[in-house]
Amino acid sequence: MTVDSVIIDSHVISQNGMLERNIVINDGKIVDFTTDIPQCDKKINARGLVAIPGLIDTHVHYGVYSPIDEAAKTESRAAALGGVTTMMRMLRLGRSYKMHLNAQLAASATSHYVDYAIHGTIFDEKQAAEMKFCTEKGITSFKLYMNLGGEVGHVYMDMDPGATSLFESTVQLETSTIRAVLANAASLHCPVLVHAEDYQMCECGIKKAKEHNRDGLPAWSESRPPDSEVKSIKRISEIAREFGTTLYFVHIGSAAALAAIQEEKNRGTKIFVETCPHYLTLSYEKQSGYLAKVMPPIRTSQDVEHVWIAISKNQIDTIGTDHVANRLKLKIGQDVWSSLAGFPGIGTLLPILLSEGVNKNRINLLQLAHLTSTNAAKIFGMYPQKGEIQKGADADITLIDLKKEQKVESQFFGAFSDYLVYEGWKLKGWPQTTMVRGNLVTENMQVVGKPGYGMLVSRRLG
Repeated sequence: MTVDSVIIDSHVISQNGMLERNIVINDGKIVDFTTDIPQCDKKINARGLVAIPGLIDTHVHYGVYSPIDEAAKTESRAAALGGVTTMMRMLRLGRSYKMHLNAQLAASATSHYVDYAIHGTIFDEKQAAEMKFCTEKGITSFKLYMNLGGEVGHVYMDMDPGATSLFESTVQLETSTIRAVLANAASLHCPVLVHAEDYQMCECGIKKAKEHNRDGLPAWSESRPPDSEVKSIKRISEIAREFGTTLYFVHIGSAAALAAIQEEKNRGTKIFVETCPHYLTLSYEKQSGYLAKVMPPIRTSQDVEHVWIAISKNQIDTIGTDHVANRLKLKIGQDVWSSLAGFPGIGTLLPILLSEGVNKNRINLLQLAHLTSTNAAKIFGMYPQKGEIQKGADADITLIDLKKEQKVESQFFGAFSDYLVYEGWKLKGWPQTTMVRGNLVTENMQVVGKPGYGMLVSRRLG
């Protein structure tokens, strides 16, 4: 029997530790580990490289500043070059899912280099009533923005496929909507992703900072204090316990938020926690300008260390990017208040974690695999199809060179964005080759795949 391909001489990161085996791949699946080289159509030389499960980026915004038919191509290209094999889109559909979801799904189906999944954002009770419909279309996780309301309710929704102008909207997240979403999610056995900032505290903080003519990233952080995260975490956790809903707190980056989550877990709330690379590397004390403006804000150097400590204590489950595909001309305003929140990061997720984590002995390679793939696959119903290098799983494999040093350049990734917050950083540890379902999408840091290969991942409920 001739198999499709064999990855030769790699160090394989599995749940049983590091294997010195060749990986045998056929029909898109991992079929064996061996010291032999069976007859195959393609041999992939991985000498000196480490094979890890293809990354699952749990948190990606694309289709907002360019329509999904274009954004899926540019952002999944960057994902592939960054070793990401599944990207999870935060879909902000400003209208009825029953009326407008199919168009988004059709445009996505022809445009991705890598596989993808979708979180459906719910803004009102009408959308909450469509959650079961969404699950029938493959969307089995939902998001709530606790930071939207009052005078801070402005949001850009995802553009319609083929559209040329931004879709601006204002959201007032009501308690009735929150309760409906958590109740429906519990009955459907779906997790609810939560952006945990109290909009009233943020509204008050921003107003006060502007009155005092404050500017810069420190002012931005102070206007949206960690206490606003804590208040939001406590509020939604109480409701979640009432219904038995599983919560997934996105982009957690402050010591106060981590402590509040631990308290709510101790009260019996079912909680998973995500952080982002910027909360592991950036602080407002060391960053100048407005490029690193994000919600929730980057905090202090001490908070950065707290997040690393939380990872070492297994208090954080996943690392997603909160990638936003925008451009400098939109991003940077006259002051921090007029600048856009969010920045691109899907391509630098793995290099940052290899350079700042693995190569600085903050995490090991098995922890990396759990944080960037295995845990996400289990939380979001993709395991054992994805998330681990094991027999029977999709051959989603990223080959990394731990010794490779390279400067970060936005041009390398070819995404929609024309900048990166890590531009010019010299990082040690880079993905070399990315395989999705047995097909090479990148090889030797060059794109070899085609848009349209990526598929919507089938996910289980519960």
